[in-house]
Amino acid sequence: MKRKICIITGSRADYGLMQILINKFYKDRDIELKIFATGMHLLSEFGNTYKEIIKDGFRIEKKVKILSSSDTPTAISKSTGLGIMRFASLFDSVKPDLLVVFGDRYEIMSAVIAANFHQIPVAHIGGGDTTLGAVDECIRHSITKMSWLHFVSNLSSKKRVIQLGENPKRVFVTGSLGVDRLRNAKLLNKKLVEKKMKFKFNKKNILITYHPVTLEKNTSAYQFKEILSAVSELKDTKLIFTYPNSDTFGRIVITMIEKFVSSKKCDSVKFSSMGHINYLSVLKNVDCILGNSSSGLIEAPSFKIPTINIGDRQKGRLKASSVIDSAPKKNLILKSIYKIYTKKFMKNLKYTCNAYEYKDSSNKIYKIIKDVTIPSELKKFFYNI
Repeated sequence: MKRKICIITGSRADYGLMQILINKFYKDRDIELKIFATGMHLLSEFGNTYKEIIKDGFRIEKKVKILSSSDTPTAISKSTGLGIMRFASLFDSVKPDLLVVFGDRYEIMSAVIAANFHQIPVAHIGGGDTTLGAVDECIRHSITKMSWLHFVSNLSSKKRVIQLGENPKRVFVTGSLGVDRLRNAKLLNKKLVEKKMKFKFNKKNILITYHPVTLEKNTSAYQFKEILSAVSELKDTKLIFTYPNSDTFGRIVITMIEKFVSSKKCDSVKFSSMGHINYLSVLKNVDCILGNSSSGLIEAPSFKIPTINIGDRQKGRLKASSVIDSAPKKNLILKSIYKIYTKKFMKNLKYTCNAYEYKDSSNKIYKIIKDVTIPSELKKFFYNI
């Protein structure tokens, strides 16, 4: 009898990370794969990225719309509740043997809550990490407690998952799917990036990806204003902006990007969604990534690309020597930008070591899920250290 596995994807980011793993499940004749697309995938303002899944040759079992056009705390709370209701109905009809989820988004948590009430075991990828400035921190740890299998990116994360009371026998260090993705991706060279993305690189180039710091109140506009104020002083520099996630007050950042790019069309360009291959290809060809995206800490070090990490959103994650932390202040951001172009910093880049880099991460997860005994009862004893 085929093992029925359900994968939930809520954004361009988690789909791109899981694409290799999804493909392994899809090709396995002993696995019946069900893909549910939800969250940002289904919003036109973020590029209707569910189309990328279809373009890659995968069938979407169901599109689960739970997000509204608002990003206030009330709207996100309502979206989470709506997600529980709609995933509950889906699980009742589909009845998967195992649910596979990635990360720490609220739409993913809604699916995991529904799965627990349906007694569906959950395999969680990316648990145990810590991000001090984001509400994702508590969501991630909550998903961990509701999950049966744990695939973590590093040894520190494994220790945290066990500290939460999870059995070490069900916690596996598999590395980052982000690094695994870039190892296997056929990336575009600079000329092909320019042709496909319809912009020209400059003498210097910076990729800017900033998300709201969701555990701080009303800081998005102020912090991003400081970033824009800093980069507006740069000369001979192409500024490449990507939109933030659908976090609380993320649309404030989008409005500021649109206004800035409109006033500096020759020096800047914006994308609601690049797609994972395009994003990695751009990342590989810039001088640095600036903002607070996890890709600056997880993927960029493997390219030996510097990261200027702004504020507290990613505080607590492991960081390579290529990462420069900066407070969200114009003068400090500029100081960090000037630093990456110094001979000393550029010389040391070649010695960058990525703590998230393990071999064959997707394949390890696939083999464990394929062969693991799925429990008939989800009774978990709290593992005491």
